[in-house]
Amino acid sequence: MSAITGLVHFNDNPISIDHSNILMSVFKRFPADSVDTLLKETVFLGCHAQWITPESINEQLPYFDYDKQLTITADAIIDNRQEVIEKLNINDKSLLNTMPDSQLILMAYIKFGEECPKHLIGDFAFAIWDERNKKIFAARDFSGSRTLYYHFSGDKFVFSTLIEPLLSLPFITKKINEEWLAQFLAIPGPVEAVDMDATPYKEILQLPPSHSITVCENKVSLKRYVTAGSAGKLVLASDSDYEEGFREVFQRAVSDRIRTLGEVGSHLSGGLDSGTVVGFAASELNLQNKQLHTYSYIPEEGFEDFTEAYYLPDERHFIKETVTHAGNIKDNYLDFQGRDPYTEIDDFIQLMEMPYKFFENTYWLKGINEEAEKVGIKVMLNGARGNHSISWGSYKLTYNYYISLLRRLKWLKLFREVDAYCAVHNTGKKVVLPFLAKKAIMPSDNKGSGNPYSVFINPGLAKKTKVFEKLEAHSIDYKGEAVTDLAHYRRQYYQSLYPWNKSGTADTKLSLRYGLWNRDPTNDIRVIQYCLSIPEEQYVKAGMERSLIRRATKGILPDTVRLNRKYRGMQGADTIYRMKRKWGEFIDELKSLRSDSLAADILDLNVIDSAIEEFDYPPKNEYVFDYNFKILTRSLIVYKFLKGGEKR
Repeated sequence: MSAITGLVHFNDNPISIDHSNILMSVFKRFPADSVDTLLKETVFLGCHAQWITPESINEQLPYFDYDKQLTITADAIIDNRQEVIEKLNINDKSLLNTMPDSQLILMAYIKFGEECPKHLIGDFAFAIWDERNKKIFAARDFSGSRTLYYHFSGDKFVFSTLIEPLLSLPFITKKINEEWLAQFLAIPGPVEAVDMDATPYKEILQLPPSHSITVCENKVSLKRYVTAGSAGKLVLASDSDYEEGFREVFQRAVSDRIRTLGEVGSHLSGGLDSGTVVGFAASELNLQNKQLHTYSYIPEEGFEDFTEAYYLPDERHFIKETVTHAGNIKDNYLDFQGRDPYTEIDDFIQLMEMPYKFFENTYWLKGINEEAEKVGIKVMLNGARGNHSISWGSYKLTYNYYISLLRRLKWLKLFREVDAYCAVHNTGKKVVLPFLAKKAIMPSDNKGSGNPYSVFINPGLAKKTKVFEKLEAHSIDYKGEAVTDLAHYRRQYYQSLYPWNKSGTADTKLSLRYGLWNRDPTNDIRVIQYCLSIPEEQYVKAGMERSLIRRATKGILPDTVRLNRKYRGMQGADTIYRMKRKWGEFIDELKSLRSDSLAADILDLNVIDSAIEEFDYPPKNEYVFDYNFKILTRSLIVYKFLKGGEKR
């Protein structure tokens, strides 16, 4: 794992040593196992490296291949090492356990040229200077797990893992990108922006996920090299074959991601996604005589559960069931007493280098990384992408499948599935069949999700940037409409790029700060392609929603977790409880921004006022579910980001 940077002059002017020092100096606040640079007349490359895998020990970065006149700097872990070595016809199999990932990437570039990213699976951002062809080639992994920002001004190309080094250069101005800002404010969900090469700064771009970039002869060209949602259809002989296929591909994804010279940790909730990750990882680590460390957020002491019976803010019962069943686990339960997301805003803005939307999660995400660092965790697993890959399949998808059987007159199959559903859910055909028949003849319900979005962007900024027209062009819902076609939604999710950036930005920058690499097996492209290729009915078989993962993890997860449909975990339910001691300060800060023209230029202050008036003092815990609370937190985060930019 590395923070990488580079600067290339295409006008033959020598690079200033001051500029190269500026690019590297920001990285000094992060721990490092090695720091090295390469400076020629018109080319500078640098790497601030943290050793994560056994092969990365004493890895030379930047690395110069004299024969080929190629230099690489890389922030990468390649998971399909054996496959790449076979494609490269490397006969010395000992290299599988010794060759650094960066040299594998370089050899892939030598053989495949600019097609090389297609052959790489893992988390990576890298750049290669091709001296003979006077060009720089760079790529970012399919989901943007590692960040790569750049600036191009015709005669200069400069890139970095972080934004701050670029902003520190004298030839780059800190001009705010109003289009990006407008999209951030107008999109109600977790997506920051739909312009995938944009950042909050007008003169700094990012290489989008799944893309490579070539800079040559003062020209820049970007190319998308893979689409995660392009899987073909897989037809197997039986349900058990689909289950075995899942276990095989997921075990490979987990095994590849626990390759590390240090300890392995994992986030663990009481649900299916992280539980599946932990079940597979604990078993594999046992073969390596290593123990898995798990980290679970729990509510602060004194918090009283106010949620409906279906929700569980405290998932310890189910977590401990998974820990006991899997074995080989050192479990940790962290309540982060005295911490809250409000007091973390300034630090998290500095960490992210931009506004963010996952307000309720910041303190425990950061806190888990802090605790893991103390015991030498180098790889931290999670199951963040699982809802769209391994555990796909909601009640709505189940009903839609049954309705499709009804409409196609597949009576035998329908009755068999309904029988299974009734057995699982303790109901009868007399209830289920009339419900399905009614749904089958009714038009699609698209009246809304029940959570209409209150627009709080300044109308003038919205009009100036044409933000809502742009969101409509990208099929982004900003009106709270219900999703009716789940299959289309899932395809669009994987074929689009904008859902990916949030996790990559946070993971990269948390990783650098705490010297560990956050890795998600549910986000492995091989797992995603498998899950997208199988028939939809595999997700609703045997009367169960999320059927594939429930069937495939039999014996891996305890049945109390695997078959649980009664409860659902809810992280962050104690957000308002934690903020009560700072609530007056929070509201006062929101009121004070009204007098600042900076806020008036971007926010609809009337909406902010109305949102503030919705809340009583002392605040109720239920406010965490109120969209007005999101309006206020996001407004404050954006405002503080812009004020911080003024100070910079």
